[in-house]
Amino acid sequence: MRYLPLDSNLFVQNRKRFGEQLKPNSVAVFNSNDLMPTSADGNHPFIQQTDLYYLCGIDQEESTLVIFPDVKEDKHREILFLKETNEQIALWEGHKYTKPEATAVSGIKTVYWNHEFNDIFQQLVLQSDNIYLNTNEHLRANVWVETRDDRFLRWCRKSFPLHKYERLAPIMHGLRAVKSELELDPIKRACKLTDQTFRRLLSFIKPGVWEFEIEAEIYHEFIRNRSKGPAFETIVASGIDSCTLHYVKNDKQCRAGDLVLIDFGAEYANYSADVTRTVPVSGKFSKRQKLVYNAVLNVLKSAIKLLVPGSTLDEYHKEVGKIMESELIRLGLLDPKLVKNQSADDPLYKKYFPHGTSHYLGLDVHDYGDKYRPLEPGMVLTCEPGIYIRDEAIGIRIENDILITAGEPIDLTEGIPREAEEIEELMNQ
Repeated sequence: MRYLPLDSNLFVQNRKRFGEQLKPNSVAVFNSNDLMPTSADGNHPFIQQTDLYYLCGIDQEESTLVIFPDVKEDKHREILFLKETNEQIALWEGHKYTKPEATAVSGIKTVYWNHEFNDIFQQLVLQSDNIYLNTNEHLRANVWVETRDDRFLRWCRKSFPLHKYERLAPIMHGLRAVKSELELDPIKRACKLTDQTFRRLLSFIKPGVWEFEIEAEIYHEFIRNRSKGPAFETIVASGIDSCTLHYVKNDKQCRAGDLVLIDFGAEYANYSADVTRTVPVSGKFSKRQKLVYNAVLNVLKSAIKLLVPGSTLDEYHKEVGKIMESELIRLGLLDPKLVKNQSADDPLYKKYFPHGTSHYLGLDVHDYGDKYRPLEPGMVLTCEPGIYIRDEAIGIRIENDILITAGEPIDLTEGIPREAEEIEELMNQ
């Protein structure tokens, strides 16, 4: 792997917490993601299933993790099943985990090859009462492609129809929402890499540069610092396209006088950063652009302070909406009389700020987390207010990554330039 090895204690601790959530006499199974085909004989780069990675750190296809805390043989409490390599595989695909290497990464002592799975798993299942299986239960997921977990679920139910089946997703959503100190390390590394990449961009952006050239600079800086690349599809949106929330074409030329909105984040050891900055292509904001920029920045600073234990995301979003209303009125975009009589279910500010302010962040960019669950220390969330004025071709979003603590929230991306004057100064050095 490109990234430096993570402390295996991270995965040992994660499995310990997970095992405590299972019903007595239960076996749980986690499968890796598939290699996804392109066309002909091509494949997309492999991306690991994040629940499996969270529990064992194995970053390889055709891997399975089995956890059975109450099993009769201690060596089978935690088992990894891996793809067995050979000379042909090594020649065409390169190195695969050896058993000692997998143990060093995961802290799991018992490692078998995949061809041994059926026999061993049958022995385990016949000792168990419950089988926990995984499905994608993220509220924003569009599940169009059958996964390895889907196929395993179907096989398992057919092979062992009389067992009780349980869902892994609620357990994983609960555990992964709160990050341990060891888990924060790669997130901070991803944030630091995103910081240094943005500083690179400030000296690169100028009139005439193409959006895809800016994207190329991002890839370059990420990859040369042990990242696989962006944690998600990068947005580089200039001019009127800065008002398109999920613009990813990145195929326009940046013009003098325009803004360019860059929503990007580094991946490091499968963990994500998610940052947005909006800068003037010419290196200096117009008077109107700066007014709108500072309005968004004011909302950001106030919204970060609200990310404290005890509040829920719904409550938080309502409070941020009130702050945004005040800024939009000050900019002359909302009529205070109309705001006073607006519908509570359809506030007027959503014309200019149509998306939410925060989402959970971690192994997935839109990480697991329940919007009804009160915020707790250890949760990491984005904070990303924006104002989008299509009539003026002004789209501004500023996004930072925030760690909830027992006291004041900690901005993991605080060092990334965000003040208008600082951005202008760095762009004109």
